[in-house]
Amino acid sequence: MKHPVDVHVGKRIRHRRWMVGMTQQQLAESVGIKFQQIQKYETGANRVSASRLWDIAETLAAPVSFFFEGLAEPTNTSPELDSVPGDILADKEALELVRSYYSIPETQRRRLFELARVLSDVA
Repeated sequence: MKHPVDVHVGKRIRHRRWMVGMTQQQLAESVGIKFQQIQKYETGANRVSASRLWDIAETLAAPVSFFFEGLAEPTNTSPELDSVPGDILADKEALELVRSYYSIPETQRRRLFELARVLSDVA
């Protein structure tokens, strides 16, 4: 049976890999394993050892803590958060939107953010 923490860490590996535009094969080659092992990590079928997670984090330019973010249940939820899916980054469209957003120059990105905020208030 898959452990929820292994599944969560695997999802975070997949999300980060996707955000930086890397394939499973590229990540596997970078850390010295087969791409099938990356598949198993990403599904939570296999646990990622501490040293392997360190190598993956280094390759994906993320702190090791990134892969554990979101594990703790929130103690206080606000009404605004109730409308947001718990694992919003599991949606490929949402990931693509975030990736595109961060490719926009900062000044324009800020304007887009303000526009989105106004539109969401109207909706």
